[in-house]
Amino acid sequence: MIIYLDGKFVPEEEAKVSVFDHGLLYGDGVFEGIRAYNGRVFRLTEHLVRLYNSAKAILLEIPLTISEMEEAVLETLRRNGLRDAYIRLVVTRGKGDLGLDPKKCEKPTIFIITDAITLYPEETYKNGLKLVTVPTRRNAPEAINPNIKSLNYLNNILAKIEAARAGAVEAIMLNNEGYVAECTGDNIFIISNGIIKTPSPALGGLPGITRDAVIEVARKMGYTVEETFFTRYDIYTADESFLTGTAAEALPVVELDGRQIGDGKAGSITQKLIAAYRELANSEGTTIGE
Repeated sequence: MIIYLDGKFVPEEEAKVSVFDHGLLYGDGVFEGIRAYNGRVFRLTEHLVRLYNSAKAILLEIPLTISEMEEAVLETLRRNGLRDAYIRLVVTRGKGDLGLDPKKCEKPTIFIITDAITLYPEETYKNGLKLVTVPTRRNAPEAINPNIKSLNYLNNILAKIEAARAGAVEAIMLNNEGYVAECTGDNIFIISNGIIKTPSPALGGLPGITRDAVIEVARKMGYTVEETFFTRYDIYTADESFLTGTAAEALPVVELDGRQIGDGKAGSITQKLIAAYRELANSEGTTIGE
């Protein structure tokens, strides 16, 4: 595997980052997870815009233009001979000292990893997930704004641990007011009486790229989509539910906290949306090239 690291392409075993890097010491940095399908990178521009906006929000100046970063992503894919891949793009504050002061970090560290990924087995996309609600609440926007896709994922990791201890692979995270914010690594949707609903970003969830793509697809198919406020009760009593995320793509939810959702199977609208999303993801994007 070839890794992009600070302007160079190096073998995986030579891709080394300093133990004094503040991305490692403090989670000081930003990242994106991106997918490539059939020789195209899906929504690459949108991912890069979000990366640079996240960096701006934490006063981290990325030493590459967006077009230069785009080419670095594409070249990493080409050097690994990948046409279908998961891409992890990371920008840290860089090497500093053991103190918190970011001014001690002379330049950011940038690395790009491209590899295959299978988050869930194919049967999960047919049979659906069983979720639980966890005690850990989503970070408050006034503390760490969820729009910032930072390297500090401890909030999500703690929730993931709680889900695993409860026998689930994914969990609902509520905000401090008790409204549904998102899952540990995915956005959530519900469908009630034919209307598709997803939590408003104001509730503390990351506005996902896949989330936006599914909203776009659903509206083109003629469905009403609302970005709104709802609680666990609304999920319990929904006709259907599904998750979206770059790695997970789109997959059904059939149970929450022991309550069956709908008939306990992947709903018909959910299945149509998953198929439409996959068609979209496999038919558009930035060409990787030769």
